[in-house]
Amino acid sequence: MPAKTFKAMANEFEFLFTQEDIDKADVISTGKAEFNIIRNGRSVNVKLVEADETGKKLKVEVEGEFYSMVIKDELDLTLDSMGFNNVTARHIREIKAPMPGLVLEVSVEVGQEVLEGDRILILEAMKMENSICIHANAKIKKILVAKGQPVDKNQVLVELE
Repeated sequence: MPAKTFKAMANEFEFLFTQEDIDKADVISTGKAEFNIIRNGRSVNVKLVEADETGKKLKVEVEGEFYSMVIKDELDLTLDSMGFNNVTARHIREIKAPMPGLVLEVSVEVGQEVLEGDRILILEAMKMENSICIHANAKIKKILVAKGQPVDKNQVLVELE
C-alpha cells in the first residue's frame, strides 16, 4: 500500500510529506498547544495559535515566526487535480483581518489580478509582521485600508471581484 501523502502550505512555502515522515518525528507536548518537535537531530519549538474546525487551516508560531498553514490530504489533492478547489474559491469576495493590527504595507492595486498565495498586505500584530495572502485566484475590486491604518479583527481589508 502506498504511503499516505500530505501537502502543507505555510505562507509562500510548500511541503510534501508522508505519514511515515510524521511517524519519524518525536513530538513532545510542552504546554497547552505547545510542542517540541525533533526530526533528524533538529529540535524546533512550535505553538498552535489558531485552528479552524477542520484542523486543516492553522496558524502556528515556529521559533518566533508566524505561519498561516493549509494542510491537504490525499482526498484534497485529488479534488484539486480535478479542479474542484476552484468551485469554493469563487465564493471568496473579501479579505478580512485575522487579528487586530496595523497595516504596514499594501501589496496590491485596484484591478490587479492576484494568484492563490500572493501577498495582499502586511499586518503588524503583537510586534510581529504577518503577511496576509490570498487563498484563491481573484481580481482586486476595492482596497479599504491604507498603510499606517489600524484595523480590527474581521475588518474587511480588500474586496474581490
